[in-house]
Amino acid sequence: MFMPKEQAKAARRFHLVNPAELETLEEWALWLESLLHDPCSIFERNGELLLLESKQLVDRLNGLKFEVYPNEHPPPHFHVKSPEVDASFAIEDCRQLTGTISAQAAQKVKYWHSFSKHKLIEAWNSTRPTNCVVGPYRDA
Repeated sequence: MFMPKEQAKAARRFHLVNPAELETLEEWALWLESLLHDPCSIFERNGELLLLESKQLVDRLNGLKFEVYPNEHPPPHFHVKSPEVDASFAIEDCRQLTGTISAQAAQKVKYWHSFSKHKLIEAWNSTRPTNCVVGPYRDA
C-alpha cells in the first residue's frame, strides 16, 4: 500500500508514503498536510488504524456531483450523483455504464464531459491505489 516518496509527491498522494521513510521535517510536514487535505480518512478496525482513500469530488453542475472512487473496476469511469441520479459513465466516451438518469440529466453529463474530460483523467490517475486492478488512465 505504501508508495515511494517521489512517486507519491508527483501524484499528490504523499499520505501513501511510509512514515518510517520520512527523513526531514519538510517531509513530515508534507505527509501531515497530505493526511489532513487529501481525499483520505483514518479508520479503526480491531484496534488497528487504517488509511482509507475516499472518493474525490471532481465537479458540480446544476445539482449533479461528478465523483471518482479509488480502487475501482474496469473500465475507467466516473459516478454522477444527485437526489434523482445514481449512474456511472466511461471516462473515454461518456457512455452510460450503470444506473438511472433522465434523458435531460444525461445530456448535461455529456455536455460537462465534453469540456471536463481532462479533470476526470487527472482525478482518476491521482486516486489509483498502488494495488488497484485498473491502473492510470491514458487518453487514446
